[in-house]
Amino acid sequence: MEVDHPELEALRGRARDEEEAYAAVLAAVDRLASFPLPAEKLPELPAQMARLNQLWQASPPPPSGSGLGGRLARRIWQVVAPGFSRQTDFNSALVQILNGQVEENQRLHAHLRELAAALVHYLQRVLPLMDARDRMASALSTTRSELILETFDRRLELLARRIQGLQALGDRLETVSETLNALRAALASREPPPAVTQAAVRAADDAPYVSFETRFRGESAELRERLGDYVPLFRGLAPVLDLGCGRGEFLELLGEAGIQARGIEANAHVAQLCRERGLDVVHGDLVAFLRSQAQGSAGGVFASQVAEHLPPEVLVETLREAHRVLRAGGLLVLETVNPRSVVGFLEVYNRDLTHQRPLHPETLSFLAAAQGFSDVRVELRSPVEPAARLQAIPVEGLPEPAARVLNENLERLNGLLYAPQEYALLARR
Repeated sequence: MEVDHPELEALRGRARDEEEAYAAVLAAVDRLASFPLPAEKLPELPAQMARLNQLWQASPPPPSGSGLGGRLARRIWQVVAPGFSRQTDFNSALVQILNGQVEENQRLHAHLRELAAALVHYLQRVLPLMDARDRMASALSTTRSELILETFDRRLELLARRIQGLQALGDRLETVSETLNALRAALASREPPPAVTQAAVRAADDAPYVSFETRFRGESAELRERLGDYVPLFRGLAPVLDLGCGRGEFLELLGEAGIQARGIEANAHVAQLCRERGLDVVHGDLVAFLRSQAQGSAGGVFASQVAEHLPPEVLVETLREAHRVLRAGGLLVLETVNPRSVVGFLEVYNRDLTHQRPLHPETLSFLAAAQGFSDVRVELRSPVEPAARLQAIPVEGLPEPAARVLNENLERLNGLLYAPQEYALLARR
């Protein structure tokens, strides 16, 4: 997009003038370079010079004959012969000068034509060279700009991490402050410290993981958008139990849809924050929470990014209790990282140190079916952007079978490397 500015307009005008002057100079030199050589303009000159070289040596032979006439002719020849000799020398010198002049003139004209052609060739390359330099300067300028922006991005990312760290520290300080206030109140009233103090200390210890989830799982708005697809699955299935509810995004979505829901969260700090926002969240162990629920008392059980945190025996017990708690027709939804996606495994699963082990979709499906769930199926989620996948090879210029096989192999690699990064297990009671 061009920017209107008086100075820029003046520069554009000057550039146009210079381009026109350059074109005029190039045209003039091109015209000058087209002059004819003497041999081209005077095609008869070589024949004339050959004739001149032949004639300059011609002189009458000495007279012969007897008698008075012969003697008289020889006498006259002896008188005029020196004049013929000088004329011959003169003709020789003149012809040699003409020969040399013509030869040098032809060489000079040929040299001038070669010089003019070289000058035209040079001038014709000046403008492309200037264009190439401009493009190189523009490319270097763009590269420098990209490097500057990349540096700023890294600094912004570092600043964001520091801000998140400060937020986590602030949360811990706030919790510690509440604990100290409770201790002061207990000491002032000479009463035992309140039981909530222990929970507050646990909440302070759990606060840093909140910053970790915010950094790598995304902001609440982003998570709400991603989890919104699950809400319609639980219509008519209240109440819904959200295992490991985290910051409560899915509980909020269910509440907005008019679906009663309750959450269990092992992170004391997060559970406290959820309760402060009016969400029904219990802090504790999710298996113990399920055991405390009556048989058939829930219509849905949901857990997002929780199953991979559980040891195998705890995962099996969670599935068993979820099956007991759900009523007939109830729905279980477990979302987890897809280990069949190399990108998902490397970039999502390995990032969190609290993950126990990856769960293959077939393994989780088998465990759910073994606990009595039916209609067990898997839905792939979080696809990789198409631009990040391996691109197909154009078939132009390649033998058709080779191009087809190559693209089939690329598609297999895409299926392995860039498969959807998450999947959801859906099962019915």
